[in-house]
Amino acid sequence: MPTITDEEFGVITVRRSARATQVRLRVAPDGTLRASMPVYAPLFLLKRLVKSSRPQLRKMLEQSQPIIEYKDGQQIGKSHTLIVRSGLKLSVVRSKQHIIATLPEGTSLSNPEVVRKVRDVSIAALRLEAKSYLPKRLQYIADQYGFRYTKVRFSHASSRWGSCSSTGTISLNIALMKLPFELIDYVLVHELAHTVEMNHSQDFWSLVEKGDPDYRQHRRTLKGEAPSI
Repeated sequence: MPTITDEEFGVITVRRSARATQVRLRVAPDGTLRASMPVYAPLFLLKRLVKSSRPQLRKMLEQSQPIIEYKDGQQIGKSHTLIVRSGLKLSVVRSKQHIIATLPEGTSLSNPEVVRKVRDVSIAALRLEAKSYLPKRLQYIADQYGFRYTKVRFSHASSRWGSCSSTGTISLNIALMKLPFELIDYVLVHELAHTVEMNHSQDFWSLVEKGDPDYRQHRRTLKGEAPSI
């Protein structure tokens, strides 16, 4: 099936159908976006829809992610810890390296409103960590192996750890900060390799192997992780 590549949402698979009367976008089971289009509709219609629907698409992708169960003392990212306290009023705030959830009597971490508040603050914390660490690490790896990219973007409304556009923009999921450092490096090498090979050919994997000789193991391990926040 044909595809288009978006700087924010990565590869979007296109499925043409004689029964389709308009361009539609949905989230596929693997978490990527999938488009259905009339047989002879030009691809610029899909690109225009993506451009005009970014907030709605982010929400679709966000809602498709599995619900996270939070626990007292849970590590969030590399440097934040979730702390639960009792109090009169529900609040969730970030204080230095802590995400402090104050819960009234009878309220638990599984309460939907609590989950939403903890997630919102966790996203902010992970974004801070990602912006502090990932650009420097990406540049270091690129310099080590001679890769070139144009810019870096951050997202969280995605089921993808990262993506690379045909113009050399690398998008990174802030949920990377949940992973061990070796898996973060694997994702960064993977996306940098796409600046040379926009496919998953043998040449692509040869580039990945130069930057990460253990990429096969890291790739297998990563399949057991989910970029959910």
